[in-house]
Formats: sequence, structure tokens, C-alpha cells
Amino acid sequence: MTTKKRGPGPKKAQAIGLARGLTNYGDADFSLYMRRSFAKSMGYSPEMLARPVVGIAQTASGFNNCHRHFPELVEAVKRGVIAAGGLPLDFPTISLGEVFLAPTSMMFRNLMSMDVEEMIRAQPMDAVVLLGGCDKTVPAQLMGAASADVPAIQLVGGPMLPSSYKGERLGACTDCRRFWAKFRAKEVSAGEIAEIEGNLVTTAGSCAVMGTASTMAAIAEALGMTLPGTAAIPAVHADRLRAAEASGRAAVGLIASKIKPSQVITQRSVENALRVLLAIGGSTNGLIHLTAIAGRLGIAVSLARLNELSDTTPVLVDLKPTGQYYMSDLHAAGGIGAVLRELKPLLHLDCMTVSGDTMRERLAAESGWVDRSVVRGLAEPYQKQGGLAALFGTLAPNGAIIKRSAADPKLFEREGRAVVFESLDDLAARIDSPDLDVRADDFLVLQNAGPKSGYAMPEAGYLPIPTKLSRAGVKDMVRISDARMSGTAFGTVVLHVSPESAVGGPLALVRNGDRIRLSVSQRKLDLLVDEAELARRRGAHRPLTLQAERGYAKLYIKSVLQAEHGCDFDFLRKAL
Repeated sequence: MTTKKRGPGPKKAQAIGLARGLTNYGDADFSLYMRRSFAKSMGYSPEMLARPVVGIAQTASGFNNCHRHFPELVEAVKRGVIAAGGLPLDFPTISLGEVFLAPTSMMFRNLMSMDVEEMIRAQPMDAVVLLGGCDKTVPAQLMGAASADVPAIQLVGGPMLPSSYKGERLGACTDCRRFWAKFRAKEVSAGEIAEIEGNLVTTAGSCAVMGTASTMAAIAEALGMTLPGTAAIPAVHADRLRAAEASGRAAVGLIASKIKPSQVITQRSVENALRVLLAIGGSTNGLIHLTAIAGRLGIAVSLARLNELSDTTPVLVDLKPTGQYYMSDLHAAGGIGAVLRELKPLLHLDCMTVSGDTMRERLAAESGWVDRSVVRGLAEPYQKQGGLAALFGTLAPNGAIIKRSAADPKLFEREGRAVVFESLDDLAARIDSPDLDVRADDFLVLQNAGPKSGYAMPEAGYLPIPTKLSRAGVKDMVRISDARMSGTAFGTVVLHVSPESAVGGPLALVRNGDRIRLSVSQRKLDLLVDEAELARRRGAHRPLTLQAERGYAKLYIKSVLQAEHGCDFDFLRKAL
């Protein structure tokens, strides 16, 4: 007797809305009955509760000044969702206010990404709008959404508007650093710096320059994870509210199209984002964050490939800290769309976006005036090569990064004597000492400021010019570290040296007086110490052994990866 095999039968329809991911009581009908009962306590009608659900991951916080306008944006997103036939339900996640967190917001980016991922997975939503802005919130949201892989759209809060001081335009935070350097050099008085302090940050929104927040907004648009034209809209502009409403509508559309982050964030769209990062003179942090986002989907970001792209991608945008304009000027000049149209011959145009169009379709539908004083044409760039370059050599076997668009080309090809600071505490204690043995042509070297250092890779790579030199008129020096640098900063600063000091990388072996050779043209960073001496030092060196007694700090130290892997946790990355 033979038994006939049965076919798979009709495919069960996927649950939508409140029926998704039911709490398990051992009785699915009871679970749904309970969920609807409690939802009705919030005043929803049966008709609304039958709609597909769009979650709104929002990050308003009293500890995040950049996000103080988010309640208004949430309401605008809700309008769009309801108009398109969905049910909007907002939920809070961790919020990372850049200047309010210790030791650094970077330490908590991965924690926030886990929060975002798990809340998207655990709560019943058919799509999600990610509402972020301040530096680490956008990468954390994109990392979490990529891992959850539920239809998602990013909505950024937008940049603040510049202010003014005695007739000069000011904006956080490039001008913060510029005036602080003047204060240290005694070019600005204590009274003046206090007055400037009250004029640097005067509206809601992220930094007014091409810092990390604006860089990540541009990357999100280049990836296709935001609606076209929304990256650069100022936070307080009415268009920002209209963008929020449109994002709510688009999120409902994603439910029908079933476009997921894994279909938008691909190897080719990541290369598009790298092109934009290079063309806008974007933050070095953008590279770490994009690497982490891509890593969640098993996509590698090669520093060697970065150099190849950088050699063929010019800098087209003249924004601070590398130029003179602000993000509000970029919006008025045509936004990231203007940059993408110039880069069109270099882009992968078949990449899908959350609007449902390919990059080719998006750019074909766009036209308009471009302010060429802000966004140059591809044939007439501000700089012929991209803003970032990766360096390799005996001091950085796994790579280091320099933001050459914000650096002094006169310092690109040189050899210098190392002046070494063993930690941030050592730096703070000695940088302004009149007895510090330092000259203008020396290389300042900071050790033990990387991911596993205990400082959690702060934005300390922008080492201050020693007071004795700044007062003598020195404005820039070569600075080398395993730390990061704010996207708002400038100078000839080599960052993300890997492996870091804390795990015994070559940077840990540098001593005062050693010679270091930097060649940006050859992409080289070498410690000019013979191998026998390095072997002796290596044998005597004891790598920093960090211990955390409990909680997230313990998880972070155990699991965080090096800069070339995006400083993500080893257990969160998808196998490459």
C-alpha cells in the first residue's frame, strides 16, 4: 500500500496589526481578545483597531536638546499614517543626547540599537517610522531596524538654524570649537566666551554644520531609507512637518509593497552612501556607523575599497567644518538630491528606496535650481578627491582614517617626533604644562582611547594644541589616536588606529621621541622603530586589562569590536 503525499496546502495569511506576534497564553484567540480589550481602554474604535499598525520609534528626552521638537513631529507622522489607512502607535526608546552622556554616547549606541530591534520585534507593528536626529540615534535605529527587518522608514529631526554673534553667523558645533581654541589662546576673553555660549545653540535640531548627525541624515537618504529630499530640511521649517506626514503615509505604503530594510540596504546602496559621505566632506563617524549598519545585514565595508572610491569621488559641498556654509544653506541650495544628481554617473542606480522607486527613477523625476556656491558640479569640485582616506602601515595594520577635507595639506607628507600621552587623564594633566617638551612639527599621540579602553572611544582625537604653541600662533598639528573625532571638528587628525592600544596594537608601543611617518598620498602611517626594539617593547608591554563588575559596561567591554568593524557587538553582526 502506498501513501500519497499531501501538498503544502493553502498558505496561511500573515497576521496584521494587533494580531501580529500575540502574547502567548496558550490560546491565540484569548490573546487577541485580551489585547483588543486593553487597547480599547485607550479609546480606540473597533474600526481603528482593525487597521494595520505603524509603530513610531521616537526619542524625545529632556536630556536631548536636539529632539525637543519631536512631540510635534510625532503628531505629524500620525496624521500621515491615519490618512493612509493605518493605526499609528508611538513608543519610546533610549535617546542619546550627545553632550549629556558619559563616558560617551558611542558606548550606548549598541544598547539603543538592541532596544530598537527588540521593541520592533516584540510589539505588533506592520511597519515602523524611526524618528531620530542627534548623532548616535540614527545609526542605532538603522542598525536595529536592519536586524529586525520589518518594513521601516527613517525620519530625521533636521539641523538647527545658525545664529549670530556681533554680525557673524554661528552654529554648533564647529564654531563652538573655533571659539574655544581662541579662548585657550587668550584671543577671546572669559566674558566673551560666556556671551558666545548663549548664541551657539538657539533652536531645536542637530548641529547646524556637516557634523555626524547631518552626515548620518545624508547617508540615510543615500541608502534609500528616507524619503527623497528630507535629509537637510531644518528642524524648525514647516517642510520638516510635511516630511513627517509624508513619512507616515509612506510607512503604510511599505506594508503593501513589503519593502524591507534588507532590500534597501545592499552592497550597492552602501557604496552609494560611501560616495555621498566622501562628496559632502562628511564625518569620520559616518564611516563607523555605516560599517555597523551594513554589518547587521552581512555586508562588508572595506577600507581599501573606501580608498578606491575616494580617489574617484570629489568633494562637492562647501559646508563647515570644511567650508563656509551651514545645513540650512544646503537645503536651500537643493539638498542631498542636488549632490546625488551630480554623482549620478558614479552611482548604482538600480538600488531600491523606501519610496518604492529605484535611485534611477528618483533622480529622473528631479530637477531644479542648484546654488553652485554651495553644491559644485562634478566637473568643478571643491576638492578633486573625497573627504576621507584610510591609512595603513606598521602603526595601523588594520587601518586608520584621516578626514583630509578638514585637514591642512601642508601636513600630509611629513615625518615627526612623537609626543605621547598614555591616556585621556594624562593628556588633561600635561597638555598645557609649560614644561611639556613639544614643538610645532611634532606629532601628538594619544593612546588608550579606543573602543575597549574604558573611555569607550570618545571624540577625543581632536587633541587640543598645547597652550604654549597655540599662544605662539600654531593652528594645526598632526594628531594620532585610536579615538574618534566629532564631525564638527577640523584639523590634521588621524583616527581609529587599529588595533587599538588597549588590546596591544602597535600604537601602544609608541614612546616619546619615536619617529612617525605620515603619507596621505601613499595612504601610509608608519612607526619608524626597528623590529628588534619593537619586539623588546612588545615583550615588556602589558595590554590594558579592563574589568567591569556588572551590567551593560561588562557586556560592552567583552563584546565591542574594533573600528574597522563599526564598533558593533560581535554577537549582533551577521556573518560576513
